[in-house]
Amino acid sequence: MPIPRLSSSLSFPDPRGATIDGLLAIGGDLRVERLLEAYERGIFPWYSEGQPILWFSPDPRMVLYPNRYRCPNSLQRLLKSKKFDVRVDSDFAGVIRSCAATPRHGQTGTWITEGMIESYIELHRRGFGHSFEAYLNNQLVGGLYGLSIGKAFFGESMFHTVPNASKVAFNQLVQFCLRQNFLFIDAQTPSEHLCNLGAEEIDRDQYLSQLQVALESESIIGQWDMDGG
Repeated sequence: MPIPRLSSSLSFPDPRGATIDGLLAIGGDLRVERLLEAYERGIFPWYSEGQPILWFSPDPRMVLYPNRYRCPNSLQRLLKSKKFDVRVDSDFAGVIRSCAATPRHGQTGTWITEGMIESYIELHRRGFGHSFEAYLNNQLVGGLYGLSIGKAFFGESMFHTVPNASKVAFNQLVQFCLRQNFLFIDAQTPSEHLCNLGAEEIDRDQYLSQLQVALESESIIGQWDMDGG
């Protein structure tokens, strides 16, 4: 079955028509309007430098419901120690570039291309992209970024250069989502680490149904802060 190629139109095929590995469409561009349309349809871009833009809607989908988050005892002790200074939206560009540059086990490159970086930084400028960051001695040592629409947070990537720094940043994201009554954090694809924190896989139809509920709420657009707004 041929994979649809996107035109200049912002429309996407029905996510339920994706291949078994989740590939839905090829091509198009990464302008902000298309990216927002994609996430609202349960679709995200994922490709490597030199490839055309690939759009995915996997089945099953990994999500974390904030009220089912499990904070390990070791992380609780680390949080109490206040070893890291945690901030929100203070260096989005630094976080996404660090995610792109940090080596990952079993990977020789990154899917966070320069085009992706520029587009997500623009999403941040427009108030949809957000980062949660961990600092040690005033140096960025861990964090994550994603975007938020309605009461859903779509996690994209995380990094750390000091052990557990990204876990501290993730904990802050969960606390934010709890305060703001977010329905879920979308982790996209399975991760053993996130499973240990309470994330679970749901089928695509269930995900799309819950996404529509999340999108019925107004988005929290603009700079976020530690107090949850």
